[in-house]
Amino acid sequence: MRLEESYLNERLDHLGIVAGVCQEIGLASWLDAQEPGNRQQVSVGMATVAMVLNGLGFSNRQLYLVPQFFANKPIEHLLGAGITAEMLNDDCLGRTLDWLYAHDLTKLFAGLAWQARRIFGITAEQVHIDTTSFSVSGAYARADETAAEPAVIAITYGYSRDHRADLKQWMLALATTHDGDVPLFLQPLDGNSSDKVSLLAAVMAIQKQLREADGEAGVYVADNGIYSESNMRQLNQAGVKWVSRVSETLTEAKTLLQEGSETWQQSEDGTLHWFTRDMALPQGSERWVVVRTQASLQRTQQTLQRQVSKAQATWEQKCWHLSHRRFAGEADARAEVERELKGKPVWLEVHTDLVTHPQYAGKGRPRKDANPTSQQWQMVTTVTVNQEQVEQEALRKACWIVGTNVLDPAALSDQQLVTTYKDQGGAERGFRFLKDPLFLASSVFVKKPERVMALSFIMVLCLLIYRLAECRLRSRLAQTQQTIPDQVHKPTARPTMRWVFQCCEGIELLHVQTPATSLVLVLRLQPVHRLILTLLGPLYEKIYNPSG
Repeated sequence: MRLEESYLNERLDHLGIVAGVCQEIGLASWLDAQEPGNRQQVSVGMATVAMVLNGLGFSNRQLYLVPQFFANKPIEHLLGAGITAEMLNDDCLGRTLDWLYAHDLTKLFAGLAWQARRIFGITAEQVHIDTTSFSVSGAYARADETAAEPAVIAITYGYSRDHRADLKQWMLALATTHDGDVPLFLQPLDGNSSDKVSLLAAVMAIQKQLREADGEAGVYVADNGIYSESNMRQLNQAGVKWVSRVSETLTEAKTLLQEGSETWQQSEDGTLHWFTRDMALPQGSERWVVVRTQASLQRTQQTLQRQVSKAQATWEQKCWHLSHRRFAGEADARAEVERELKGKPVWLEVHTDLVTHPQYAGKGRPRKDANPTSQQWQMVTTVTVNQEQVEQEALRKACWIVGTNVLDPAALSDQQLVTTYKDQGGAERGFRFLKDPLFLASSVFVKKPERVMALSFIMVLCLLIYRLAECRLRSRLAQTQQTIPDQVHKPTARPTMRWVFQCCEGIELLHVQTPATSLVLVLRLQPVHRLILTLLGPLYEKIYNPSG
């Protein structure tokens, strides 16, 4: 019987790059090695890789739709022989999430992140820590109460970074490296967690993990949520080098900002101004740098100008009503003006003129020789804005304070200190990635808090894979002094992986089966794709050239 020819198209797109990073860091094998006796049809490691592929596949599908996502994908090519889309059902993935939760998510991720950093050559000399919230719909009620199992997070109401106070939420602590914004720590948190507590606990946990792994001792950077007397004392006692923004509500900070300085320094380009103070505080000695940037000054001036216009209109209306009142005595008039002007901004000036109105007996116009029987007093007011005071206020409000316990400027100069804190945006960029609707985490489709926690592991694992690929590509482009075209066809040496993923849309595997031979052809692979794969390494080239 003669066999007929058959053809099968499967969409590879950018998923080969994602699978390549997972293979290079040994994601599946590392997770499977944590419990060698596990006998799931699809191993925990492979199921986790499948969820990462789904998460970075621009699909945003619930777990029960993962088989649909893989229906037209080369699943055996990506995950291994014998695995089909039907095997990746919600039961398989749900059991995988339960397994991840049972094996300490923070510890699992720390081990994977350390292995990935070692393979990709990424250091953790500077660590940025931050927290964010994720809003969810639904009751999320636990019949046995969270007290029965304290490791389970409480999905509840709290301060929402997404401005959705009407929804319950859970929180996530994340730490990233300065080198490539690569995540190295995660911790799911209760929806009403305090940054004062969670950020300190994260720093102490990361310090312990890094010391156990390879003895790295870095600088830990956080926002002013971590700054308090007790927290800084604990960090100092633990020997942690920290950089943090200092809250302007502190008495010492208010005094320093009010006093200012006559010895401002500025950067070479004139966009950064600062002065330094060595502070002797109850928690120990600290170095504070008061900073003002050109960008912060412009923002403050725009904000303050809106406030000035609004306040001027409000006070003009208040003074108009005051000017139309009459008082029986001069003291009463002046006392009322003093009472009404309480809370007036310093840059708003109210000029008052006292006008007397004689009162005569009887009705109608008094005679020319008539003597007044009494007098009434009126305060005529005018409102003006002191522009010089407005500029001074803008200069003061544009300032912010960065503190550190690294007292020696030779170890960390003032300008380096400011730059170190401004690099805190790496953790915030990670949160923007996790909340992007194009990726996995814009919606949480699981009901059990334990699986919500496990899903946070998958979310940050997606971020890890994404950042590793981006860091590798950018470093290789810089080393070889090459570029690829960006979205507007201009050369760039720092592309985002989102753009690289979009460039790879349309790449397909064509399986050709004939009586004589069996071929796998790669369709629509362009020169820019070949350059990207060459820079990423031989493993990635092999994935996109299965026939050799």
